[in-house]
Amino acid sequence: MSNGKSQTQDDSGGVPEWVVTFGDMMSLLLTFFIMLFSMSEIKENERFQATVESLRKTFGYEASLASILPGDFSSQNSDFQTVSSLARTKRDNLMSGKAREDAPVGDAERVTSLRQKSDPLVAGMVPFEEGNDRLTEKDETILNEIYGRIAGIPQRIEIVGHTTNHPLPAGAPIGDHWDLAYTRARKVKDYLVKRGIKSKRIRIAVAAGNELKYRGIDPIEQKKNPRVEIKLLSETIKNASPKEGG
Repeated sequence: MSNGKSQTQDDSGGVPEWVVTFGDMMSLLLTFFIMLFSMSEIKENERFQATVESLRKTFGYEASLASILPGDFSSQNSDFQTVSSLARTKRDNLMSGKAREDAPVGDAERVTSLRQKSDPLVAGMVPFEEGNDRLTEKDETILNEIYGRIAGIPQRIEIVGHTTNHPLPAGAPIGDHWDLAYTRARKVKDYLVKRGIKSKRIRIAVAAGNELKYRGIDPIEQKKNPRVEIKLLSETIKNASPKEGG
């Protein structure tokens, strides 16, 4: 009888209390890691800022920060349109106005950025035949249209040469994809200079086969890879004349 009584007490006792506490802790940890993973997948700056501000509002927001952050201080809510105007976003885009006026001279040495942070504007693209660096009449027509869009403005131009990742045919006059990409970009640059773009505005870059527009096996789509892209950078050329003439 004593054995039966002991068995009944064990069945009615339930699980130990530490198991419940441990389960709650694991549930909270799982929720926390899911939140971290979700935030890591946020690619848009406005959505990220909305999430941060929502967490601040939930767990407590320090109003004193408004006195030290640059820009106008707006009411805190999770609307994306309002969040985009908050001080932190303004600080991130503080130098995106592309103003040409020189800033006041300070005591410290000037630091010059050689590569811009923001994405450049693609002004146009010139397609090439695979393994070939020849400019066709159609290519020249495209370049004439691009010239009309980029002439007379102060932004620096970057010309980027691209190729496929297919092996070059045996006996090809150009050694490898890097040389081929550079030759293409150089011919585009020379044509634009001949039309009237100032050479000091132009920078040549080479990507070869490392930045493919299409990576599949469709032969029609693969023709998009051998190309030269013409981009407008956020950098400006000092003392650039309003009109370029050569």
